[in-house]
Amino acid sequence: MKDLAGKAAVAHEDLEHYNSFFYPPVGAATRAQRAMPVARVALPVATATTFDYWVPEGLAVARGSVVRVMLGTRRLTGVVADVAPTSTIAREKLQPIVDVVDGLSVPPDVIDLAMFVASYYHEPVGLALALAVPPLAAADGAPRTIASDLRLTEKGIAALPGKLARSPAARALLDRFQQGGGTLPATAIAALPPQWKRTLRRWRDDAYIVATEAAVPDAQRSAYALNDGQSAAVAAIAAADGEFVPFVLHGVTGSGKTDVYLAAAARALAQGRQVLMLVPEINLTPQLLARVRAASPGLRVATLHSGLSRGERHAEWVAAASGAARLVLGTRLAVFAPLPMLGLVIVDEEQDASYKQQDNVRYHARDAAIWRAQRRTVPIVLGSATPSLESWLHARELHYRRLDLPQRADPRAALPPVILTGNRAARSLDGIGETLRSAIAARLARREQSLIFVNRRGFAPSLICSACKWEAHCPRCSARLTTHREPPSLRCHHCGHVERLPAACPTCGNVDLLPLGFGTQRLSRALAEAFPTARIARVDRDSTRAKNAFVNVREQVAANTLDILVGTQMLAKGHDFPRLTLVGVLGADNALYSADFRATERLATLLMQVAGRAGRAGLPGEVIVQTDFPDHPVYAALATHDYPRFAEVLLAERRAAQLPPYTHVALLAAEAHHRTDVDAFLDHAHAAATGLVDESHAEVTVFSPVPALLARRAGFERGQIVAQSDRRPALQRFLAAWHDALAALPGKRARWSLDVDPAGFG
Repeated sequence: MKDLAGKAAVAHEDLEHYNSFFYPPVGAATRAQRAMPVARVALPVATATTFDYWVPEGLAVARGSVVRVMLGTRRLTGVVADVAPTSTIAREKLQPIVDVVDGLSVPPDVIDLAMFVASYYHEPVGLALALAVPPLAAADGAPRTIASDLRLTEKGIAALPGKLARSPAARALLDRFQQGGGTLPATAIAALPPQWKRTLRRWRDDAYIVATEAAVPDAQRSAYALNDGQSAAVAAIAAADGEFVPFVLHGVTGSGKTDVYLAAAARALAQGRQVLMLVPEINLTPQLLARVRAASPGLRVATLHSGLSRGERHAEWVAAASGAARLVLGTRLAVFAPLPMLGLVIVDEEQDASYKQQDNVRYHARDAAIWRAQRRTVPIVLGSATPSLESWLHARELHYRRLDLPQRADPRAALPPVILTGNRAARSLDGIGETLRSAIAARLARREQSLIFVNRRGFAPSLICSACKWEAHCPRCSARLTTHREPPSLRCHHCGHVERLPAACPTCGNVDLLPLGFGTQRLSRALAEAFPTARIARVDRDSTRAKNAFVNVREQVAANTLDILVGTQMLAKGHDFPRLTLVGVLGADNALYSADFRATERLATLLMQVAGRAGRAGLPGEVIVQTDFPDHPVYAALATHDYPRFAEVLLAERRAAQLPPYTHVALLAAEAHHRTDVDAFLDHAHAAATGLVDESHAEVTVFSPVPALLARRAGFERGQIVAQSDRRPALQRFLAAWHDALAALPGKRARWSLDVDPAGFG
């Protein structure tokens, strides 16, 4: 195990290389500058530097303190990145810290994580640190409730008596703990005066006290006994306690990866540790949270995602920071959660592109989680039925340890057979072929459920004139408008532009306008016409905008009050419907035409995930895929449920084409209202990059500027430059120099950003 941990550390040596962060040097103070404590504050603004502020007497400021300061005329909240005795800036030019947010402090390891994110992804440090700060809605006003019992730690027992010699009130509070055998119940805490509660929060931040749990989950508790593969996986993860070992948990759909997560988490929790569990989408949190609570009824779980209110997010952050929440479940933002007793990290569906932030701070939560696990010396589990090629290659080269679950967890369930049928068969109904319609009818007769998957919302992806071939295009994007019928409109799914459905062709006046292709709305209507008594629900971003809309659909499926689900990728992963025995897939061929090099990998993941919804319990399942390319390797892999073989095919292609994961890539994206401004900026950027390569960065290749795949979006013309290298450190050194050169370019009329390890070349 030690040897494996060493290999994993080597795999991330290039990331570790960028863990050193530097602040402006502090020179000798002039006579006009008398010694004074100075806080270097990272503010949520687009600059790579911190700002010096002097600390007024009486304010307790340390690294990680959340403070309010003035920046010009703006009052901002920032994080203290460092405290120094003096500043190189003249005292009269420094402003004081306005105040300190009471009871809120970013722990050192989270600061280090944010610093790494800022350095590796070349993002402003203040924006990266802002990800680690909870909303402050609950930070002011009345003191927050402490819901858990608190107990003294060994550190508190040793340190507090000496520290409290001159504080009678704090000494009296310590006496309350000692009278209770080292524990203070939550009921007693609720009755304490506000100043004592603030003292408790400070003690908790200093690890003098910790929250206690009413119950610790049973490591063996499960809905049914773990099979041999699951038990072996849990044992391997448990054996890595206290070491950084990255595991790739590869299991077929329905193999019980969640049971492995819960059992491994239970063992970590039983040892007094905390567990971080990441999921790619908000919609997956309720079902997983229900599984956790069913397995461990007394466990305090914190959830962190963008769907929470400001107050809820703050309360959950505090629960994680105090140790009251033993398990933190959330989307990519949860990777920044404070976890003083972290013992295990789990990343579910690790291959999912949702872990990559596409704007603002463009970090990848999976990779940040790996970095954090390495720094905290804890194991991390990357779970997926279709692991990313990056993780698969690491496992193949033994930098990660692969754990396989080749069978479904329910002994009654088997992987469903896959039928590939023609896309343009006779007697099709709005894209639904006769084979698929017959299969749906058979499920209705047996009172079983069907899922019809098409990854396009709306009624039809385009509207065309039958006479002059005019097409409805977005006036702000280089994309077609999607036809919607609920409500009737033309919509751009890129920028949100909406306009009325035309009654006639605006070019020739022809009234025969044809919606081409099919989306979820069209398929729902076609199925309602073909099966008028069927209970049908549509699940896409449009139909689930209302709060709890998706939860309600899932409950109807569980109660068997729905017969047919029509939906997008929202239904593809993480959902377990025992009576769902048929999955039909339409429109999958569209991904094969994409210019994005990751498109085929994503298609394989999506198809295997959605196919895995069928036959997960005692009822046998079936998958029907309509395609014009039944011999394509992606469909061959789906038909045989053989992702490992397909992954090897893709890796061979990537090696031949010198694409990730065999090379490392960064993308410079630029946009402006006029194409000439984009082209001019990219030409200057390319010239600067070429000069750097010729001068001292020969290991980096910089390609010529090209338009983005979506060349115009929301009124902005878009272009990009790709830089790549076989060695990550070489690329990072080049990007640091290039970033400085880009910032110094004169007369910029284009907005630009660097995207390190981009999710695609879109």
